[in-house]
Amino acid sequence: MARVAAIDCGTNSIRLLVADLTEHEDGTVHLRDVHREMRIVRLGEGVDATKRLSDAALKRTRDALADYTRICLRKGAERVRMVATSATRDATNRDEFFAMTEELLGVEAEVISGDEEARLSFTGAVGDLEPEDGPFVVADLGGGSTELVVGTWDGKRAEITGALSVDIGCVRITERCLHSDPPTADEIATAREFAGQTLQPAFDTVPVADARTWVGVAGTITTLSAVHQELPEYDSERTHLSRLSRDQLGRTAQRLLGATRDERAANPVIHPGRVDVIGGGALITEVLAERFEQVAGITELLVSEHDILDGIALSLR
Repeated sequence: MARVAAIDCGTNSIRLLVADLTEHEDGTVHLRDVHREMRIVRLGEGVDATKRLSDAALKRTRDALADYTRICLRKGAERVRMVATSATRDATNRDEFFAMTEELLGVEAEVISGDEEARLSFTGAVGDLEPEDGPFVVADLGGGSTELVVGTWDGKRAEITGALSVDIGCVRITERCLHSDPPTADEIATAREFAGQTLQPAFDTVPVADARTWVGVAGTITTLSAVHQELPEYDSERTHLSRLSRDQLGRTAQRLLGATRDERAANPVIHPGRVDVIGGGALITEVLAERFEQVAGITELLVSEHDILDGIALSLR
């Protein structure tokens, strides 16, 4: 058994998982959570327009990472891996970010490709699922990018048959298209067109038609489940492996897009850092639902709380 730490720094949030990783004689690997935490730092705020990480965003991220470093030391993590995704891939001053991560953690964050991001997300997402429900299509909807990956899972390892990352996420679509409070019908129509056009290369490249089950991961999708269930507070045990039909997704998306910022902020399951961008994320999810039904006949979303963070931890075996 080894105690490992995984850190995922995305466009909107930075997350930590400290876990005990056990390899069994039959080849299966088990993760047991020791500590799991998420903070909204909005590292990618404004990057779509300026191509730079702002000083304020870097400070927010540094503060969170300093705390995570202390937790890793206190929990006795033997190996640490940190990956950084869309925002740092796009930033011209990303060297400042890397220098900061190496200073704090002792290891430099890795800027992984969109395809590697998709593969790690898939591995983390399908670990709790029954192999016979595959092939699976995993959609990881982040702040600046969305990954689609199709593959199978035999209970021990994943076999990827196609993956692609495209530059659309809840932060990017909100900053580009959804400016009013609440968004106007024209803004929503523009955002929907942008989402469809940007996602199209993924549907052209990834063999989505082969999939039987759609698994959605990351904060936008788990929050949509919590909103739909009208939970009194966010509860990952209630969202993990929950299911939403296309109609339920559509109603939830329209509810969020039609709400004012104050109305969204009053919902106890929406993290304060997601209040501004959850409508955009919901719209992208709704567009994905439409396409999955058209291409693969899939009419239901399976929500997973396990994602790239779990995949990063598993990669440390």
